[in-house]
Amino acid sequence: MSVLTETVADTAVHEEDPRRSWAAVVQLARFEARDLLRYLPVVATLLLYVGWTAWTLFHSEDGMDAFPALQDVDRDTQTGPLLLGIALFVCVNRCTLRSRRRGTDRQFDVLVMEPWRRTVAHVLSVVPYAVLTALVVLGEFTRQALRPGAVGHGSPAELAVGPLYVLLCGALGVLPARLVPSVFAAPVAVIGLFVLSVFVSAGTGDAEWSRWLSPVVDETSGSTVLPSDLVGRPAAWHALYLTGLILLVALGAVLVSGGRGRYVRAGAAGALALTLVGAVAQSGGVSPELSAARERASVSPQRDQSCVRRAGSTYCAFPEWSGRAGDWARVVDRVRSLAGGTAARQPVLVRQRVEARYGLSGDSAIPPLTTPGQVTVGTRWGGNRVPEFAVGVASVLVTGAESKGGEVCDGRVVTVMWLALGGSAHPLADLADARIDDSVTGAATVLAPTDGLSMSAAQTDVVRELLRQPRGEVTASVQRHWSELTAPGVSTDRVARVLGTEVPKEANDCAQE
Repeated sequence: MSVLTETVADTAVHEEDPRRSWAAVVQLARFEARDLLRYLPVVATLLLYVGWTAWTLFHSEDGMDAFPALQDVDRDTQTGPLLLGIALFVCVNRCTLRSRRRGTDRQFDVLVMEPWRRTVAHVLSVVPYAVLTALVVLGEFTRQALRPGAVGHGSPAELAVGPLYVLLCGALGVLPARLVPSVFAAPVAVIGLFVLSVFVSAGTGDAEWSRWLSPVVDETSGSTVLPSDLVGRPAAWHALYLTGLILLVALGAVLVSGGRGRYVRAGAAGALALTLVGAVAQSGGVSPELSAARERASVSPQRDQSCVRRAGSTYCAFPEWSGRAGDWARVVDRVRSLAGGTAARQPVLVRQRVEARYGLSGDSAIPPLTTPGQVTVGTRWGGNRVPEFAVGVASVLVTGAESKGGEVCDGRVVTVMWLALGGSAHPLADLADARIDDSVTGAATVLAPTDGLSMSAAQTDVVRELLRQPRGEVTASVQRHWSELTAPGVSTDRVARVLGTEVPKEANDCAQE
């Protein structure tokens, strides 16, 4: 009898001591976190997420990947944890239903730990995976930020979305298990959430407020990177919305499990208020001030830019890209060194331009500049953007103005392409990169920062042959016959004869149509 009395008294002490109760919750959460690693979906998606992120970071040194914009990098970290979150949702739900599947609910009923504390433990079991996600996100962003060509500024709120998404998925896995204790509840919940999102999107016409109800709002910036202060995403409010949603779902599961304490009820009410505040604040859309700033950057970029002079030319850029003038200058000097006449000494003004009026999802073309001697350069750099910029510089040197370059379709196309590619270390590869079909044969459109060129099959043959000849010989010939090679209406046949290449059978340029 005395032994029974001592056991009951000892149990009462354990129930009354909150420190021991919460220590037990933490221990159970640690066990459940380890138990999640027994599930193949969790292990597979975790390894895939970490492995793929590491591989992309250390195998993307070339092209545009070598010149990341951090205001885009922070958003790119949000797509990696998507599969991991779904796997945790399903597996946390199964772990929460383990006692019901195995018929051990009655044994749990006689334990000291209340059901709602076990619910808290299941929610907390996802925290290590959220922490790991945060470390991967931080490592991914840090690696990109340390690249010599990195520009811009990242947003801590954008970086927090990945870990918050993982926490939300874990909490969502627990709630259906407490509401509907069935293994079919989780798949039905996934389907229901998907159907609900489709109906909301269709019913609201993809309104701004409805898009931001999703945990991850992906917006790709296409061929343009906006300056950090023009991105305009309500990232901080969205992070607040996700935080409130996580707390609301987790405390909702605790309430369903029997946790009726005043702190739990107050916390749930506070979480609901937090969620509503974040949801309302993030749906405000683009402010008039941001719209005006985007308009100014698109129409009058010189008001926000600083300029530097290098070798007689001027390079104007938005503040975050001011250090890239040296890269642009090397391309300009390389192209100009192959030109003849006054073009060899002609100073140019390189102006960085962006179309920001339509936000991140906009991908409108930038109209060419009409002022003589001015060249457009975009906000992306590396890879294909380098030969495209060289084409823009060469067009201005040959025609005098950017607006005239897109109209060239006669033999001057050969001259433009030689200037753009003749000094490159890999001219044929750059020829393919500059063409929209990535080929070095046949007719194609040549890309440029503004209007591109139309390049016929005959012109392609002539340019390809020139790029295979000794650079010094072709350069001397181009400079010697510069006036003739840049005269409006010069035929491709004539250009081929002057430069000593095989005359194409069918030139098909605009001068002969």
